[in-house]
Amino acid sequence: MVLSAVAGYAVVQYVSGGTGDPGCRVVSRDADGATYEFTPEQAVNAATIAAVGTDRAMPERAVAIALATALQESGLRNLAHGDRDSLGLFQQRPSQGWGTAKQVTDPAYAADVFYEHLAKVDGYTELPLTVAAQRVQRSGYPEAYAKHEPDAVLLAAALTGTSAATLTCDGRSRESATTGPAAVRAALTRDFGRGAVREGAQSGSTSGAGAGKASPAAAGPPVAESSGRTLTLPVSQDTTAGGRSVAERGWQLAHWAVANASALRIERVAYAGREWVSGHSDSRWRTTGSTSAEAVGGSAAGGGADSVRIVTEQ
Repeated sequence: MVLSAVAGYAVVQYVSGGTGDPGCRVVSRDADGATYEFTPEQAVNAATIAAVGTDRAMPERAVAIALATALQESGLRNLAHGDRDSLGLFQQRPSQGWGTAKQVTDPAYAADVFYEHLAKVDGYTELPLTVAAQRVQRSGYPEAYAKHEPDAVLLAAALTGTSAATLTCDGRSRESATTGPAAVRAALTRDFGRGAVREGAQSGSTSGAGAGKASPAAAGPPVAESSGRTLTLPVSQDTTAGGRSVAERGWQLAHWAVANASALRIERVAYAGREWVSGHSDSRWRTTGSTSAEAVGGSAAGGGADSVRIVTEQ
């Protein structure tokens, strides 16, 4: 009976990648109509994987490889079980030197150590995705990663910001969700690293000599709190992640916020004249208008490509 259960689990993982009821959706930036639907839990984990990759200056292809691997190994869920001592998003084994059980079940750590190993694979960006993933994972199902490539490519394009306004979630909050600007700052630090978020000035000041309290060596943009519920993330050329453009950095942060909307009770996200609002099954990015701006006192108006605005429920 035990062997049958294990075999059944392996088959389900291989066939479906472990996906559940959707609450989020990513669409192709091309005219091919490709879409991928996934859960808020999966969205949070996917956004973490992408953030850690860009923080390490890994290319979009590396992020796609990591996402396809996690889709296969865990269905993008942070599993507390697996084959033998395999754990977490990538089913990494503490006994094989991947880290402690606590470390490999930390999504940011798990993604970071995966990229560390991937970077050592010669020419991985030119290899078939399943080959590159297998050289890191040494899986018993070496061809299994290939079937996740289309979905992983869609996710990587959205979550690295190269595909604008393509990721949406219904944003309905979990009962246990944390909320408020402090929770968003903590999650940004978790995914993008300690240097990625600095406490900013009040009243919407997003730049200038006195804007941040951190040292000048801090890598990322400051966070300016322009109201009790609103965070402003100034966007600039991302010199820490392979010279990515302002727009790519902006859309990565915007999509990250949407992916975390249920977990962090994020109500609105705006960037580059587009706005997403939680709580709708048809949660498209819409062009910012006076009505939506007035709804939050103008704090969520997407006035350009220089900042991402995040409004929490509380």
